[in-house]
Amino acid sequence: MHTMNLFQSIVDLLKSRENFALATILTRSGSAPRAVGTRMVVRSDRSILGTVGGGSLEAQVQKLAAQVLLDRNTILREFDLTAEDASNMGMICGGDLQVMIQFVDANDPSNLQLYEAIVNALKTRRRSWLITGIPTNGSEASPGQSLATKDGFVVGRTGAPDITSLTPAPLQPQLIRQNGSEYLLEPLCSGGIVYIFGAGHISQKLAPLTQLVGFHTVVLDDRPEFANRRHFEATDEIIVLHSFESALEGLELDDASYLVLVTRGHAHDKTVLRQALGSGAGYIGMIGSRRKRDGIYRDLASEGFDASHFSRVHSPIGLEIGGETPEEIAVSIV
Repeated sequence: MHTMNLFQSIVDLLKSRENFALATILTRSGSAPRAVGTRMVVRSDRSILGTVGGGSLEAQVQKLAAQVLLDRNTILREFDLTAEDASNMGMICGGDLQVMIQFVDANDPSNLQLYEAIVNALKTRRRSWLITGIPTNGSEASPGQSLATKDGFVVGRTGAPDITSLTPAPLQPQLIRQNGSEYLLEPLCSGGIVYIFGAGHISQKLAPLTQLVGFHTVVLDDRPEFANRRHFEATDEIIVLHSFESALEGLELDDASYLVLVTRGHAHDKTVLRQALGSGAGYIGMIGSRRKRDGIYRDLASEGFDASHFSRVHSPIGLEIGGETPEEIAVSIV
């Protein structure tokens, strides 16, 4: 189940006042089947939403979850997947997993508040982190959880780690220790946002791929006859610009923002690049030959930009895979 769908299902269960157990993978080694942060809901009838890997592992987690629902507590368990377990799950070899199974009380309003905030963060692509306290005694009450951004806590309890003190902020789930306590820190929307400037043939092949690998995808162009749902049916967002001169206006760019410059002409690429070089974007890529790139750099150098600015730019954009068609170029960029 997709992360967004699972969290939405959790919200639905809480709204219907249904208690459930939530299993979360905290650590893994070897070729264990699922990643840290993977979740599975176990309901009172033992039906599940999501998966922690299938096979005997999943069956054991379901059994433990039934006990958690009775005891209304949280437990940690280590699982050593044998070669036979691995084979049954389609894996080549085994691995180790640590799983936390917690009771989620639907009558506690803070739980609904937390998961509604998570769903909202995922919908709006707001960069945020879910912080979950890890029990220290093996079995205890449900851990405290918080949702935070770089600007501070959105939802949650005091005592959770301060995201602003972590540099750089984690881009992958990880366990951290602070003040003698352990926490699972999980970034939401970690795929980042890709802004594709230009809505031509390359963009039309590029946008579906960036979405496929997890980017929130935004296409921007000043031509409504190109920047529309007929050409970008499933793209997350389409922005029709008044002009490329104001291409970055209103965009909140940070190190999780990816700018891809594939407009219909060198002049427009230069116009967008001029703005991009002064932004906080984590990635800037511009299509074109080295000759075109160098010409644009010379023009921008006369305006005060220098090598320190141009070193941020990936141009020619993409990996050198010999791509010539729009499809091949799109693959090389992604």
